[in-house]
Amino acid sequence: MLMIEYRELSWWYWLVTVCFLTAGIAGWSIGFFVAIGVTIVQVIHYIIRERSLAAFPVQVRIGYMLLLLIALPKPLQLIYWIPTIGTWAQLIFGYCAMARIVSLMPWNRKEKLSLNLVWRKFFSAPVKGSILRQQES
Repeated sequence: MLMIEYRELSWWYWLVTVCFLTAGIAGWSIGFFVAIGVTIVQVIHYIIRERSLAAFPVQVRIGYMLLLLIALPKPLQLIYWIPTIGTWAQLIFGYCAMARIVSLMPWNRKEKLSLNLVWRKFFSAPVKGSILRQQES
């Protein structure tokens, strides 16, 4: 099922970011720096929009930014494949692995961490909106 949400600003942020990540993987290493820059702009925008660092969309973007920064040193750049593939999955199918990881953080869940919870988070169908809200209902 395709979930291309081109009317959403966030979709465009992710598209620009993943294009630069893809360019970085293809050999244009400056693409990694530009992707990090776009992500920083996105984090700032969402902090202003949500008015909270604790807001779920902000947490997802901070987690994503941290992953990009961890992968920046040359020996770790193979890690860039993970957010690149994941972001393409988010853009095309609406499946956001980072949101699912962040939803498992202790402050974002009401349920005790278990293999069953992890399974449900990662193998549930993509949803429009927040995976956090979908899992609470």
